[in-house]
Amino acid sequence: MQTPAPVDYARATSVEHALELLERLGPESRLIAGGHSLLPMMRIRLAQPECVIDINDLTDLDYVRVEGGELCIGAMTRHAGVLDSPVVGEHYTIFHDAERLIADPPVRNRGTVGGSFCQADPAEDLAAVGSAVKASVVLRSSQGTRTVPAREFHAGPYETVLGDAEMLTELRVPIRPGATSAYTKVKRKSGDWATAAAGAYVVLRDGVVADVGIGLTALGAPHFCAEEAEAYLVGKEPTEEHLAETGRLAAQACNPRADQRGPVEYKLHLAGELTQRVLRQSVARAEGRA
Repeated sequence: MQTPAPVDYARATSVEHALELLERLGPESRLIAGGHSLLPMMRIRLAQPECVIDINDLTDLDYVRVEGGELCIGAMTRHAGVLDSPVVGEHYTIFHDAERLIADPPVRNRGTVGGSFCQADPAEDLAAVGSAVKASVVLRSSQGTRTVPAREFHAGPYETVLGDAEMLTELRVPIRPGATSAYTKVKRKSGDWATAAAGAYVVLRDGVVADVGIGLTALGAPHFCAEEAEAYLVGKEPTEEHLAETGRLAAQACNPRADQRGPVEYKLHLAGELTQRVLRQSVARAEGRA
């Protein structure tokens, strides 16, 4: 039987209270909301916090709104809330595409946006989405707030730039007029982590790619993105030839590991193919064909 190590429990009643608890309880304390990533790691003792701080009462961090030209999503917003939000769908279909592929309804009903980002799993869907749309995250401590680009938030597998007494409170995405986006994923079975996944947004002007973002997950892409591939496509027509080269460059940015989900060669093939698929879908949506 897999059981977690003994752990203390505290319940935060506000953001300020959660920050005070993090400071008082020290670096071996962990915030918990949905717990779908943390609890399994605790059961096999890959994670052994001395105390978990329950933040489910922080309902003021559960929101989706447009503010200052940005789509703002509170850290306590459940995956199901993102999926059901017409505001999210209006600006970035990529979130709805990804949320439909995250686990299953029970997980989406409890798991949170903030938890997904802070777990920093190398196969995390929302990490790839955040990198694709060049989002930023708002981090708060008792000393104030700071904003970090999503592409700089993850320092490595299960590692972030969060300080010991700091918490993620919000995800912000610039609203880009005319942007269309898409996400796709290959997995072994329903509810599974990705074997490989890709997301993208595209802004077309006069038939030419004026702006683009590409996110990749489960493929060992640094910071979940493919910047060289993005730079190549800007200023070009989204022809099959150009999309194929973009896919090749995206695969070149990846460093996957062979595992039970497939060999390296297979995953690199998926990186290129899935990148092309989400770009085609984004372009088709921009042109009203999807």
